[in-house]
Amino acid sequence: MAISKKIINGLIKTIQNLYLSDDIPWMIGYSGGKDSTAALQLVWIAIEGLPERQRVKPIHIMNTDTLVESPVVSKWVEKSLDSMRKAAKEKKLPFVPEKLIPEYNNTFWVNLIGRGYPFPRMKYRWCTDRLKIQPVNNFIKNKIAEHGEVILVLGTRKAESSRRNQTMTNLEKKRVRELLSPNPTLANELVFSPLEAWTDDDVWAFLMQYKNPWGYSNMELLTMYKGATADNECPIMVDKDLPSCGKSRFGCWVCTMVEKDKSMEAMIANDDEKEWMTQLLEFRNEFGNEEGDRERRSFRRMHGNLQGNYRKLFHGPYKKEVREQWLRRLLEIQKNINETGPEEFQNLELIRIQELRQIRKIWVLEKHEFDDAVPRIYFEVTGKEFEDPDWICAEGFAKEEWDILKKVCSDLYGDEELAFEMMYSLIDIESNAAGMNQRKGIIEELEKVIAKTFYKNEDDATQYYMEKVCRKKEYGGKYNEKFLDYGNQMPEETDEESEE
Repeated sequence: MAISKKIINGLIKTIQNLYLSDDIPWMIGYSGGKDSTAALQLVWIAIEGLPERQRVKPIHIMNTDTLVESPVVSKWVEKSLDSMRKAAKEKKLPFVPEKLIPEYNNTFWVNLIGRGYPFPRMKYRWCTDRLKIQPVNNFIKNKIAEHGEVILVLGTRKAESSRRNQTMTNLEKKRVRELLSPNPTLANELVFSPLEAWTDDDVWAFLMQYKNPWGYSNMELLTMYKGATADNECPIMVDKDLPSCGKSRFGCWVCTMVEKDKSMEAMIANDDEKEWMTQLLEFRNEFGNEEGDRERRSFRRMHGNLQGNYRKLFHGPYKKEVREQWLRRLLEIQKNINETGPEEFQNLELIRIQELRQIRKIWVLEKHEFDDAVPRIYFEVTGKEFEDPDWICAEGFAKEEWDILKKVCSDLYGDEELAFEMMYSLIDIESNAAGMNQRKGIIEELEKVIAKTFYKNEDDATQYYMEKVCRKKEYGGKYNEKFLDYGNQMPEETDEESEE
């Protein structure tokens, strides 16, 4: 049954009663998309309809910025949050917009370019938890610690997908009080989904018929969705078989969980003014290209150990030259957009200075790459000095010594693929442990480096791992049976951290 004014009024009354029933603070998830906008708008209208003396319980509007959102959507959300703050203050409403971001040590670029994590894929989806779930859960846990309990209001709907329908149906059965479902992952958090029975058409009908209460334009939201569909059409309240912009999805512009970013492709195709986003799309397709990706990565896992199946090794983090190339490319795109893109994006940051500092730490302090490439690449692309006021590092070796060592290793051990990595890692560890009080555990550190770099090349490492597995099998130990299987399959991509 399609929504009606009677249904909307009933929902508004329900929201008001639920809000007044206890002192538990509310949280609303807001992404800027149609569903979260409709849910927030419904709650806003309900709360604004209460007498001022009853609007005492805070309602936190949580927006999670992954720092790699589609720039157009990100700008839309930023302006929307500003409008909410202004309207809430003027109307004396208890809404508190909160922008949540991942820790700078755990962002997309710090993991991909800094640590060299393979781009996210179905069997190695490292991004969602780090970029979206952790920031929200940390915020909610702090509020639970403060208040004992919270109610989370979401715009999720059963009609979104069969999987979403099943999840919400299962939660319905576990409701601890009317209208509220327990969150299976967080204790003391109850979930309220006012739009759970709505269809796409219901959402759009509500947004078009009810004026946005914080002074933003729902028509512009419709236009944005319309521009994100291949046919540039956005029918409302019509035949379900027709294409609908309700199916459009806005997310991270770097997302490699889908084969193609159809929303961004459609935006570019439908609007000449968004042609500047083409370079983002091309870069995403470049680093997210499965073909040839193994060759861009080390034949060892993140910590240097060997694993594999079907007599082939799993490939791990991206090699140094690949990581540096992507950092340079990202900074070049950012500079180009700032200089030639639309005026409202002249200060767009595709990668933050805090992320660059974290990448620098990982490359120099963890990967022992003492040529310190981040400041050099940054200066060569931007023409500006790299600001890192808290940087403290041993000054013993730098780019000049790096180049000399690289040439010596190439001249003497040209056929040893890992000789240079072994040498610069050993030298860096020794250099950083010059004082007597810093030498504790240095032998173990040196041995770790040798243990993961003594292979001549991938063939040598594969043979070594094969013999190790065969010995374990021969002596009755637990061994990797899958590695001894013959097959034409490529090694399966698996979760790096679970393997470690």
